[in-house]
Amino acid sequence: MSDLFYDPVPGENSPEFSVTEISGAIKRVIEGEFGHVRIRGEVGRVSMPRSGHIYLDLKDDRSVISGVIWKGVAGRLATKPEEGMEVIATGRITTFGGQSKYQIVIEDIRPAGMGALMAMLEKRKAALQAEGLFDPARKKKLPYLPEIIGVVTSPSGAVIRDILHRLRDRFPRKVLIWPVAVQGAACAPEVARAIRGFNAMTPGGALPRPDLLIVARGGGSIEDLWGFNEEIVARAAAESEIPLISAVGHETDTTLIDFVSDLRAPTPTAAAEHAVPVRLELLSWVGDAQARLGNALTGRLDRSSQRLRDLARALPRPETLLDGPRQRLDVQSDRLPAALIRSVQIRRVTLSDIAGSLRPSLLHRATAAERRRLAALAPRVAPALSRSTKDRRNAFEAISVRLSSRPISADLGAKQRTLADLTRRLTEAQSRRIDEVKTRLEGLDRLRETLGHRATLARGYAIVHGDDKVVTNTAAAAAATAIEIEFADGRFKLGSAPTRKRNPKKPPEQGSLF
Repeated sequence: MSDLFYDPVPGENSPEFSVTEISGAIKRVIEGEFGHVRIRGEVGRVSMPRSGHIYLDLKDDRSVISGVIWKGVAGRLATKPEEGMEVIATGRITTFGGQSKYQIVIEDIRPAGMGALMAMLEKRKAALQAEGLFDPARKKKLPYLPEIIGVVTSPSGAVIRDILHRLRDRFPRKVLIWPVAVQGAACAPEVARAIRGFNAMTPGGALPRPDLLIVARGGGSIEDLWGFNEEIVARAAAESEIPLISAVGHETDTTLIDFVSDLRAPTPTAAAEHAVPVRLELLSWVGDAQARLGNALTGRLDRSSQRLRDLARALPRPETLLDGPRQRLDVQSDRLPAALIRSVQIRRVTLSDIAGSLRPSLLHRATAAERRRLAALAPRVAPALSRSTKDRRNAFEAISVRLSSRPISADLGAKQRTLADLTRRLTEAQSRRIDEVKTRLEGLDRLRETLGHRATLARGYAIVHGDDKVVTNTAAAAAATAIEIEFADGRFKLGSAPTRKRNPKKPPEQGSLF
């Protein structure tokens, strides 16, 4: 041990140490005396920096000891330490010379008994419930018949075989399995990663996203099921957009994932039963529904047919519907000849009145115009008359041939009906033509009045005349020797009183022929 000491100063018999030397000596003494220890205490302050190490305090009612869990050990822990948890820590006592303190380097840490685990579970459960993760309103409805089911479980256990067997018996579906560890330190991160991985799949992709998830594990102790009590698993299940069924443990086992899942199944087999209906029962229900639908349609058709027959009995016979129209047609046919005669008489009187009001000069001009038109048409009459006579002769010969081949009485009745129909159509066409010509003449007359300068003067305008010519600019007005302004009611000479224009007495204008 003399290597640790400086040489004594003359006159003094106590050795001198450097700070590093004395710290190293104390470290060797403590580590040699307490090489491997187990400490029971309550977890105090917990710190988890980015380095991945965990720093904490272990305390009882009188003392506190610092502890550190290195990153490699922290990743293998089955239970992460939380403040207030009573634990049993296993490790070695050492010193930290940089701060002149001693601490325990923890190699393993476990809850101190079942009570500590349950207390930590209740604390975690209360925190998640306060966030609303257990709210029933958040739970999604399971699809009635999912196309693809995703299962998160161990691929080597009996759980997956039970699920597949039950699905095959009830209603075979496509199953995607995400293998995970169902206990131990790797359980919680792998289960959370599997749930988020299924949700990250693309619907309808090469590996389509499931319509339903089942997280399953067989029974076990609370330590074996502890991975499903981790907060990371509960939050992943709560964030899942795919409906999720939890089937962890047996019916009496309860974990945090059961509270946040959309449905808790007591066993993995029950989860498969909740996932799909029974195919045979569904086929039976479809058959019954089809039979009921057929019966309903048949009954509806029978009732409609009976009602149609009842309504048909209340309707009149078709032949009676035409009795009234036939009688009205006979009455109108009897009145038609007298009405035609009266119409012709009225038109003849009207024509006589109109002809009496015609001026001779206008009549002479119209007659001369008609003579000129007829003179122009005269050369065309003879050829047209010849063609018409030839056509009529041919038609007469064809009619004679037909008359010789059938009874004259029957053809005479048909001709009479044709003649009556042509007479009616000719009268209607004549009336329509007269109305059209009358309407056109009235329209042209209104257009003439509108476009004439008299109507413009009546609206307040005036025409300037210079030397009996219309003046349209100032140069023409300056060159004129006499200026007159024409208004609607007469002309006014500049420098004189307005004089009314005396219109010569006009003969009565010809009235409308229609």
